[in-house]
Amino acid sequence: MIKNISNDPIELAEALALVWRTFLEFEAPDYSEAGIQEFKEFIAPTNIREKIAEDNLIFWGFYEADDLAGMIAVRDNSHISLLFVAKEHHRKGIARKLYTTVIDHCLNTGCNTVTVNSSPYAVTAYQRLGFTVLDQEQSINGIRFIPMAHLLS
Repeated sequence: MIKNISNDPIELAEALALVWRTFLEFEAPDYSEAGIQEFKEFIAPTNIREKIAEDNLIFWGFYEADDLAGMIAVRDNSHISLLFVAKEHHRKGIARKLYTTVIDHCLNTGCNTVTVNSSPYAVTAYQRLGFTVLDQEQSINGIRFIPMAHLLS
């Protein structure tokens, strides 16, 4: 089941904990210490709640029974800020189901392109979802990313 968890402090905290755990295991090994710190500050609950309050960020969670298996966050209705699936739930189609929710949201708000700054680790997963690489790898404040986009039909 997918649900909007933006305004539920407990579910949001659970989602951010999932993000941090998954980031540390799969992405942090490729980041500098500065990049890890920058990411940690980005997902700080205070920062996230502020962005949600500004109506600039929406969080959805994917639940398997009562277990949060994955989450996705979108800013400006069309840019994926976070997409993480717990290790034990990888390769089950959860990211695709979460992304379908974003596509529906994007189309309902009048946009026709979804963008993401993918970590090097996730490029292949985003390509499987229909994204194409727009530019070479970049780094800002230690955060490594590859700009990608998916034009919706």
